[in-house]
Amino acid sequence: MTMPFAPDADHRAFRSALGRFATGVTLVTVDTADGPVGFAANSFSSVSMDPPLVLWSPAKSSSRFHHFAEAPHYAIHVLSADQAAWLPRFARGGEGFAGLTCERNPEGVPVLPGALARFDCARHAGHDGGDHLIIVGRVLRATMEEGAPLVFSQGRYGGFAG
Repeated sequence: MTMPFAPDADHRAFRSALGRFATGVTLVTVDTADGPVGFAANSFSSVSMDPPLVLWSPAKSSSRFHHFAEAPHYAIHVLSADQAAWLPRFARGGEGFAGLTCERNPEGVPVLPGALARFDCARHAGHDGGDHLIIVGRVLRATMEEGAPLVFSQGRYGGFAG
């Protein structure tokens, strides 16, 4: 049954309709004067192959937004199904990097081992996107691992059943 609604009048229905689109889950990391910071995001997409560009969109209301809004470099980690436990660490009030082993890429950005893919990026552009900022990054290097993706759909995390 189709249930029409006006997105600007019914925000909950709009959010639910968007949730019908399953996405992967990423963890974006940056280095700050206070140490490494991470941000879980499912708003990740490829933009261009030549030059190699990707985008992601942090919410302007996030307490960590300012760390990412103008960061010259960052890393986007595509999480595997067995990395779902990382998400509470990087949620509001989570312990973040405390107790995690991380390395640094050549730009000094903290990177976590074992992600399905990792994209080390330099900031290319930022665009206003309403209550989010659309950050476009030029991919400097990428890595890949084998494994199953962590998937987000309709407010829940899970795996991909093939």
